[in-house]
Amino acid sequence: MTGQMLAPLPTVIPMLAAAATLFAGRRPRLQRAIAVAALATVVAVCAALVYLADHDGTIAVQVGGWGQTVTGAGPLGITLVVDRLSALMLLVSSIVLLAVVFYAIGQGIRDGDERQPVSIFLPTYLVLSAGVCTAFLAGDLFNLFVGFEVLLSASFVLLTIGASTDRVRAGIAYVMVSMVSSLIFLIGLAMIYAATGTLNMAELSVRLADVPSGTRSAMFAVLMVAFGIKAAVFPLSTWLPDSYPTAPAPVTAVFAGLLTKVGVYAIIRAHSLLFPGGALDHVLLVAALVTMLVGIFGAIAQSDVKRLLSFTLVSHIGYMVFGIALGSQLGMSGAIYYVAHHIVVQTTLFLVVGLIERQAGASTLQRLGGLATASPLLGLVFIVPALNLGGIPPFSGFIGKVALLEAGARAASPLAWLLVGGSVVTSLLTLYVMARVWTKAFWRARVDAPEGALADLGPSALLDDSDEDIDYSDRDDVGRMPIGMLVPTGALIAVGLALTVFAGPIFGYAERAATEVLDRSQYTSAVLRP
Repeated sequence: MTGQMLAPLPTVIPMLAAAATLFAGRRPRLQRAIAVAALATVVAVCAALVYLADHDGTIAVQVGGWGQTVTGAGPLGITLVVDRLSALMLLVSSIVLLAVVFYAIGQGIRDGDERQPVSIFLPTYLVLSAGVCTAFLAGDLFNLFVGFEVLLSASFVLLTIGASTDRVRAGIAYVMVSMVSSLIFLIGLAMIYAATGTLNMAELSVRLADVPSGTRSAMFAVLMVAFGIKAAVFPLSTWLPDSYPTAPAPVTAVFAGLLTKVGVYAIIRAHSLLFPGGALDHVLLVAALVTMLVGIFGAIAQSDVKRLLSFTLVSHIGYMVFGIALGSQLGMSGAIYYVAHHIVVQTTLFLVVGLIERQAGASTLQRLGGLATASPLLGLVFIVPALNLGGIPPFSGFIGKVALLEAGARAASPLAWLLVGGSVVTSLLTLYVMARVWTKAFWRARVDAPEGALADLGPSALLDDSDEDIDYSDRDDVGRMPIGMLVPTGALIAVGLALTVFAGPIFGYAERAATEVLDRSQYTSAVLRP
């Protein structure tokens, strides 16, 4: 009963807080307090859901007290489901959302333009949070679609805050791609409903067995295209590097950390719950390999750190798809653990880029240099998540990759071995890319940069506890980093290190989640029980 009472709250609390912050638009202190309190409460609720899902089993809630369908075969209405996988995604996402909102407040919300409508940022951000949680909680495909659409509407506003030409152009491109994905998703929903008469995922897991295999494969392929766009799986990923880097640092960070993982989560559900059997596993394995390699080669070619990280984001989606497509317990465990790791580490790195912009006034390698001398603390907050992303032992990135490589070796097929080799190459090139950023931005003198400033950053440019807005354009020395930006960045670094220090119990949880995902019986019985 406790779990059923808590399950709707990760969606309800941010929505109510969004309404409250709209009314408090002229009182920024109150608006910020409401947002922080709401997201902190969501973190506590999600932590409780992780405990309950792990100890008491899958939690299913029929919102509104709906009963059985007219056929008596299953639930009618909105179904929310919390199992180990969705609970873990909720907890990691809520932690990241809380840290990023602290970072945004520390930055002063805007990043240089006094015309930016900052009063709308927090309400929209809270709606985005509700959309993320809705997608993770959805027990039927239509409400998963609703979660995606909530994300789309909120993310367009966040991408275009400030209404600069680059941001509006990137926002329009993002919305157009997302609308195409949504249209494909709707086509898939129509096909599935026409064939089965339901969109409830637990009920679909039973009814789809009676659908001809060719029809099932067609429906699965349509969903994979829709989810592949949202997860940025190659060749459906070309929109991402052009969309994310133009947004403010907090927006880019939360987009990079969370939004693609919602797509990965949807792929996991479709692959394991709705269409088990490996009909398209070979296609997914090839897509995973190409995503890894194209993403990391694209990162090597970039000179802007934001774009570079956007390409590494695409590249590491390939690791997750690799684990899913293997279809084994170890492969799924590695994918789940790697998703949690990547949400935290990728978000942290984009927050660090915001600190670099605050300190140096640029994010392009041609203009950066001397940051390690100017701010050793900034060097530390970059190098730890960078090494983690590169998979250096004993960090969590190394642990997740080793699990995936072992799963690939156990599969022992030629394609799996090719993925193992591609994963190793991608990891080494990721480390090269991170070392390149360190060498150019932190290690060399700024005067040696091709477009470096003549004046070097002084060692006094370290911390600032003010929240004044700073225009980054054409500045040689922007100045000090607000403590309010450093603290949440450090907190996420600590979370990433916790994934390493407590890797044993966390990976054990991921293994139990993978077993539950692949078995399906707990999920279906929790939703379809009388």
